[in-house]
Amino acid sequence: MAEAALLRIEGRVQGVGYRMWLEREAGRAGLRGWVRNRSDGSVEALLIGDAGSIDKVAVACALCSRLAVVTVVHRDAAQDDGSVGFASRPTV
Repeated sequence: MAEAALLRIEGRVQGVGYRMWLEREAGRAGLRGWVRNRSDGSVEALLIGDAGSIDKVAVACALCSRLAVVTVVHRDAAQDDGSVGFASRPTV
């Protein structure tokens, strides 16, 4: 059974390619799930896969792409929603 984590990333993370960066990182790590912007300016991501890969990507989220400035990464346990692959979703 796959592990799952819900991340909410705050800081300057919209309009700087953060979602594309996270999509690429999650894909490289073999994770499933999704990433989306939130109307409050944060980015939310569901990471599904093995615990080690989730941990690796969650840590990378704080370091991120060179244009973003992450101030905090919130992480909560989540349920596998059956996502196939890893994709961007519309803003909520």
